[in-house]
Amino acid sequence: MLHVDIKKHLPGFTLDVQFFVENNIAVLFGPSGCGKTTTLRCIAGLIKPDAGEIINNGKTLFSSETQTFVPVNHRRVSYMFQEYALFPHLNVKKNIWYGVKRHDQTAENLYAQLLDLLHIEHLTGRFTDKLSGGEKQRVALARALMAEPEILLLDEPLSALDEDTRCQLQIELKRIQQLWKIPFVLVTHDRNEAKALGDKVIFLE
Repeated sequence: MLHVDIKKHLPGFTLDVQFFVENNIAVLFGPSGCGKTTTLRCIAGLIKPDAGEIINNGKTLFSSETQTFVPVNHRRVSYMFQEYALFPHLNVKKNIWYGVKRHDQTAENLYAQLLDLLHIEHLTGRFTDKLSGGEKQRVALARALMAEPEILLLDEPLSALDEDTRCQLQIELKRIQQLWKIPFVLVTHDRNEAKALGDKVIFLE
């Protein structure tokens, strides 16, 4: 279970959030500028909160009381950015494998599983500028899961997609989360998407 209880001073206001996520999907919902993405970045370790704690499965990632701050590369947290952040000079296969530390049979099996789950077997040799929005989203999700994270953070992952693709990928995200059984924390400002995806919806004012 992921437990977040943090404060971060921002221009104009102080972000003050407390929530927990079991092995399901929690959606951070609210207007632009309310601190949704900042919350994700704090969980990822890209930003250090000013106070509070972040604990996942009993492991303290941040604590102002004990002066604990686990570096990004030791958190086992994958962050899927809104613009996907795929590398244009690498093909799909190399994008998915980027940053994977081990290349053993277990990793090969995971790679094959992700290609099958996300229906992207036929894309492995393509470069990312030849992909549709939905294909880019699937590749970015495969890369995030290839790192075998304990938490997956998604920052408005479907906002740039057309309605049909968006609905299809909402279903796929739910299915993949149920298979991986780790906390997914997803940011959106779309009320319908929050209802469709969230096992828990946290509204930030």
